[in-house]
Amino acid sequence: MTSEKDEMDTSPAALDVLVVGAGISGLASAFGLVRKGFQVEVLEAAGKPGGVIGTVNRDGALYETGPNSALDTTPLIGELIEAAGIAAERLPASEISNTRFVVRDGRPIALPMSPGAFLATPLFSPLAKARLALEPFIRRQPLDQEEAIAHFVRRRLGREFLDYAIEPFVAGIYAGDPDRLSVPAAFPKLHALEQRYGSLIVGAILGARERKKRAEKAKNTAKSFSFRGGMQTLTDALARGIGRVTLGARVVSLSRLSDGSFVVVYDLDGETITRHARSVVLSVPASEAARLAYPLAPDATRALQEILYPPVTVVATAYRREDVTHDLGGFGFLAPRVEGRAVLGTLFSSSMFEGRAPAGQVLLTNFVGGRRNPELAAADDEVIVGKVAAEHRALLGARAPALWNVVTRWPRAIPQYELGHLGRVAKVTEAEKAVPGLKFCANYRGGVSVGDCIANAHATAESLGAWLRAPVTARVS
Repeated sequence: MTSEKDEMDTSPAALDVLVVGAGISGLASAFGLVRKGFQVEVLEAAGKPGGVIGTVNRDGALYETGPNSALDTTPLIGELIEAAGIAAERLPASEISNTRFVVRDGRPIALPMSPGAFLATPLFSPLAKARLALEPFIRRQPLDQEEAIAHFVRRRLGREFLDYAIEPFVAGIYAGDPDRLSVPAAFPKLHALEQRYGSLIVGAILGARERKKRAEKAKNTAKSFSFRGGMQTLTDALARGIGRVTLGARVVSLSRLSDGSFVVVYDLDGETITRHARSVVLSVPASEAARLAYPLAPDATRALQEILYPPVTVVATAYRREDVTHDLGGFGFLAPRVEGRAVLGTLFSSSMFEGRAPAGQVLLTNFVGGRRNPELAAADDEVIVGKVAAEHRALLGARAPALWNVVTRWPRAIPQYELGHLGRVAKVTEAEKAVPGLKFCANYRGGVSVGDCIANAHATAESLGAWLRAPVTARVS
């Protein structure tokens, strides 16, 4: 990994691939291409690789500034970890973290994970439970009619399941608004279940058999994992494996020569540097991709500019174990919008993974803001910490001040797959076809989770590698 200036290129295409952006998507794409034998460089404007993934040690605690874990949904994840040489560092989530809580009537209630638990849970009323019996008989939505997830769930499962099951999980995944998020874009597998089987319940049963054949797991059953040294272990290892990762490099412009190669100009420590490459992968947020791609793909630029990113603020909080009366026996809790809480949710980080807090202490990771409450995400640290502390007192029985709090702000956190998103992504796909050698690989396309990003990066490396190896006369995007 490098941060120093390199000499000006002298050949028309000094690199095979230049990747802009060193988040998980860019790093995994670059790593896959390096393993295929290509000459690759990654440019990153920040001072460290990893994007939103970051791990910090404080007073013997290990907290995350972004994702706290990943779901093992595809064999591609394990293959990447093995290739990066960190398989021994992988850390599965504890068994107790299989329990997840949802707040109802001012208290966290365990989400039922079996038919018996579902029948007994106070999380849903008897009427809501009985309503599920109608689900297999609800007509599917016409394929050509895009639907918001809120309308979809009310139609198939009823209002109560929207309020206490789907809405809080939408907030946990996207920090989004279910009245705006598109079912086929944000939840394509859910959409596919209805279209193929006409029923979510029937589709869940039959779909599980098909996933087993593909060695894939549904996100609601896949196991969470991290690493002994935190999630940054993964991105640091990928950066080491790539070798050429230039930090502090702000890309100024992207252009294309008559021979089809690309020219990237960037600033590094006040100096302007030029790179030439046969291909370019843009692994940056949508607005930045739009800025860079505008000279080459104006239609895609307009589509990318429409993708919204609400703010999310993360608060890491440490308490003495004796000062929190809740047993913290689970993954954490999600707070539905109808409950009017200040937080989107709180992870019980020291319950999820060993080594996250010193003996006698607990570590919590709290999320505020999103589409639901962007004003709070932008408030002063003191205000945010005070709101979080109040929730801990009310919901977890915290009876003394925290030992410490650390606030991390993401003013533009998670891309929103809102209505019309598939049309916007189609413009990006058209741009890739119109500009051979240009690829877009970021979490505004194909899923926002770490696993989604790894799978999409793998696909990018495969398709771009094949394109680079094809005879010049046969190359297509």
